[in-house]
Amino acid sequence: MVTSVTNFGRSGLYDWLFQRVSAAILTAYTIFIVAYIYTHPGLTYDEWSELFSHFWMRFFSLLTLLSLAGHSWIGLWGVLTDYVTPLQMGSKATFVRISLQLILFTVTVAYTVWGIEILWGI
Repeated sequence: MVTSVTNFGRSGLYDWLFQRVSAAILTAYTIFIVAYIYTHPGLTYDEWSELFSHFWMRFFSLLTLLSLAGHSWIGLWGVLTDYVTPLQMGSKATFVRISLQLILFTVTVAYTVWGIEILWGI
């Protein structure tokens, strides 16, 4: 079996499973936030700040942030490996694909670190 060094998990099955679990987490978080906003009309900064002062909400937000980062990385990796190929790009396809993956990985890590800093005030 050939293992690619650019994918997230150990195999396509792990990537598929991670995307399904992360999608469930993202869905649960979205439903919770929408329901919270709907049940708190005229939401103020103090109420919003109070919600995010609880450990469970910060943890849920962190889990969602990490799920978003992993989910997007797997999706972008799949799109790049499917559409940036030698048939479309010629001989420079590998260089272009790896360059794009590096840029997207850097952006994903930067946003994830930034989100953690916002959540936990590090």
